[in-house]
Amino acid sequence: MMRAWENRPDTFVVDEPFYAFYLNETHANHPGAAEVIATGETDWQKVIAYLTGDPPNRASVFFQKQMTHHLLPRVDRGWLAQVTNCFLIRDPAHVIASYLKKNYEPTAEDLGFPQQIEIFEVAARLSGSTPPVIDADDVLRDPGRVLRLLCERVGVDFSDAMLCWPPGLRATDGIWATHWYSEVEKSTGFLPYRETSAAVPPQLASVHEQCERIYRELHKLRLR
Repeated sequence: MMRAWENRPDTFVVDEPFYAFYLNETHANHPGAAEVIATGETDWQKVIAYLTGDPPNRASVFFQKQMTHHLLPRVDRGWLAQVTNCFLIRDPAHVIASYLKKNYEPTAEDLGFPQQIEIFEVAARLSGSTPPVIDADDVLRDPGRVLRLLCERVGVDFSDAMLCWPPGLRATDGIWATHWYSEVEKSTGFLPYRETSAAVPPQLASVHEQCERIYRELHKLRLR
């Protein structure tokens, strides 16, 4: 999704701006954590000031890719009223399978589902409307249609440039890209949708159930 928006000529993207803060506060054992902290901004108030300021490079659109678990509880939520909030959801079984490639035994909070519904509800309250939600499977089934729906909801003209892009890493990718973005680096567009299943280890059954309940709540609100 970040690639799709970055490929627009009118857009500047920022990649997980609260990540250094999150790692510095939680000491989570993530690949390259020390480097992320050393090179990133660990003061959440400074991060918010950047995100609510003028878009860099005089861009018309400032796309901010966030991970919900990075917004720890002490991060004031009021700033969300100053941005347009959109929510990307994904089947929890696939999220767990992806997470297990790099980390072990995640909690629901590690996966970000409880934080996602909390932030969603805050954003809805602040805006007085239901924020747009898109499902990753819907995007893969028909990226043009879903991205057009999303652009329409946020008041931005759709661009065909969002559907394909050159391969490789970007200067705007976080320093963690070498650990997490191997597939993204090779991509030139959205992969065709394939019906797949992901096995959830028995010890994570309760985590999966908790995340599934939240996912279903948001899934019924998705753009379609």
